Amino acid sequence: MSAVHERRSQLDPLAVGVLLICCTLWGLNQVAAKVALADVPPLTQAALRSGGAAVLVLTWARWRGINLFDSDRTWRGGLAAGTLFAAEFGCIFVGLQFTSASRMVVFIYLAPFIVALGMPLIARGERLAPLQWAGLAAAFAGVAWAFAEGFAASAAAPPLQWLGDALGVGAALLWGATTLVIRGSRLSSAAAEKTLLYQLIVSAPLLGAAAAVSGEAWPARWTATALGSLGFQTVIVTFASYLAWFWLVRHYPATRLSAFTLLTPVAGLAAGVVLLGEPLTLRLAVATAAVALGLVLVNRR
Repeated sequence: MSAVHERRSQLDPLAVGVLLICCTLWGLNQVAAKVALADVPPLTQAALRSGGAAVLVLTWARWRGINLFDSDRTWRGGLAAGTLFAAEFGCIFVGLQFTSASRMVVFIYLAPFIVALGMPLIARGERLAPLQWAGLAAAFAGVAWAFAEGFAASAAAPPLQWLGDALGVGAALLWGATTLVIRGSRLSSAAAEKTLLYQLIVSAPLLGAAAAVSGEAWPARWTATALGSLGFQTVIVTFASYLAWFWLVRHYPATRLSAFTLLTPVAGLAAGVVLLGEPLTLRLAVATAAVALGLVLVNRR
């Protein structure tokens, strides 16, 4: 059956379930990355994660008998998507030096708006109605409300906070552009494994080069915490959840999928409450309700 015939027009229970798992894992990933930063610098961490996950994808594809190297003319889209993927994470990690994590995550999750704006140029059937736009706005407002405390926490803003904020917006543009490239190129009909492998094999050397240029030192010691964190990021997040994400992008409307990613920062905040002992506030409850309402509106037929 062709990819066109396989594509669904709405999110079914399977897609919603996979998305909820992915968003939870992506929220947990922020905690894992923060824990590992004590031993592994950020760009080095990202490069190792991409390289390790690439090996896992190759092993998985060989075990499943999936041909990742057939000539299907996807390489242009693959190079573009991989470069955008690397640049996105570069913006995030560099930007975090100048702005707070709570501000950064809000700017990153402007990406669903980028996808919603761009998708009608690729697939007219994914144009959002006014009510769906209202749902997307409500979901984002809930996310911003949940992280508003992070905005008010710094009485004296760092002198280059504007640069970190701008890099966060840049990361959102790059993430949205990556989704649009996948849907608008031959990657839209490629196996999820191949789409993910392009992202990983292109981003790993680019992130490694960025780490070297920025002067990041190789970790002097590998603690059990660092290894466990990097293992979680590599196996569970970058390999398993990203593989599931690219499968979803191939089979379901990208605008509705992107709206669901607004659950990720809320999941990250919840992970902080459970794992790091951060307080459970009214903002989290309000944000969760707003995101739920927004997702219902975005996914209306």
